[in-house]
Amino acid sequence: MKIVDAYDKITAPIITEKGTLLSERNQVVFEVPMDVSKPEIKAAVEALFKVKVKAVNTMITKGKVKRFKGVKGVRNDVKKAIVTLEDGQRIDVTTGL
Repeated sequence: MKIVDAYDKITAPIITEKGTLLSERNQVVFEVPMDVSKPEIKAAVEALFKVKVKAVNTMITKGKVKRFKGVKGVRNDVKKAIVTLEDGQRIDVTTGL
């Protein structure tokens, strides 16, 4: 996979409290586009970060209904990928690529 294509598959890392707790279990959370499959995510992470991926789990978070000055709106749906790395592999998402 080309590096340019890999950047289209991985939108951003998700750095939250739960995400940092998962890093202790050798897992990293990424935001990905809705139409990307698990094998594509695995290939993109391996190409970008030069690590071995053990498993990829995905979830779709539905957008919340929010109000802004009385006007009702809906946030976008978000697809997240939890990437489990092989033993001994590590990704530091706090630094740039």
